[in-house]
Amino acid sequence: MTQPASLSDAELSGAPPKPWRLVLLSGLAGVVLAVLWSPHLVDKVIAGGIAGPIFGEDLAGVTISGSGMAIAFAFVTGIAGMFTACNVAVFSALAPLAAQPGDHRSRLLAMLRPIGLLLFGAVVVSGLYGAIGVLFSDGMPQLSSARLGDPETGLPVRILQAGIVFGIIGLIMLWRGLSYAGIARNPLAGLFARRPGSELVFLGGLMGAFLIGRPYPPFRKLYEYAASTDNPLLGFLTFALQSAGNIAGVAVLFLIVMLATRGRFQRWLTRSPGRAARVSAAAFILVGTFFVFYWTVKLGYRAGVLWWPNMPYNS
Repeated sequence: MTQPASLSDAELSGAPPKPWRLVLLSGLAGVVLAVLWSPHLVDKVIAGGIAGPIFGEDLAGVTISGSGMAIAFAFVTGIAGMFTACNVAVFSALAPLAAQPGDHRSRLLAMLRPIGLLLFGAVVVSGLYGAIGVLFSDGMPQLSSARLGDPETGLPVRILQAGIVFGIIGLIMLWRGLSYAGIARNPLAGLFARRPGSELVFLGGLMGAFLIGRPYPPFRKLYEYAASTDNPLLGFLTFALQSAGNIAGVAVLFLIVMLATRGRFQRWLTRSPGRAARVSAAAFILVGTFFVFYWTVKLGYRAGVLWWPNMPYNS
């Protein structure tokens, strides 16, 4: 049985035709998504609708009363928060997941292996941040209620941290999208070609970094509890589980697509040289642009120095 080419092989086989058109259209889609995005819909309606019934009340009113509850709260709110603005970019990993080489010995193993690689990268980064966050919680802006300038109306420092962190992640995603399109150089291309799994570990690590500066209120509640225990192991475990919940959506979507199409989607994606690269380029440029505009440009609007087209339902 012939194994499909890895994403790196597709990437090295030639740049997508008309790359700048792909870049402009994907970037424009990212900007439009940032403008139309409704925090209330994804944070309150969707996330609250998933996690609220499990804990029996609004997430803002939940009191974490022990390590066992903290562990459950971490994973459930991770799943609930997978569609939030600080996590929706995780779905850009669908194409790299599907483009991994198949395993003729076990179809199930072929599907679970790339999910495991993505999860490994996410858990390592998020877990280490959780342990460090507990050890140095007193100096973490995420747990601070301070504001820049006016103590009542000034920009919260935790939002400033979120804007900086997600702006940087957005730029990394834009760079990765441009490298898929053959416009930017990828210094990791050699490694990704030799060890295709390293691509997913890298992407997983990037997604684990979503917790750094994450302003999602249930996550802050979890962080406050973990910090109060002074237990870095609990910090590692709860942050890792939050991140695992965050990527559950793309993992389930990947399994559904692969099982429903009986592998035809993977074969379609890798059959034509450069197709996987084009799909990945579009996805990463879209989410990277979304992150940069939603978290950084909009931050300038909140600080009163930039203009932003605020939608009526976000007023």
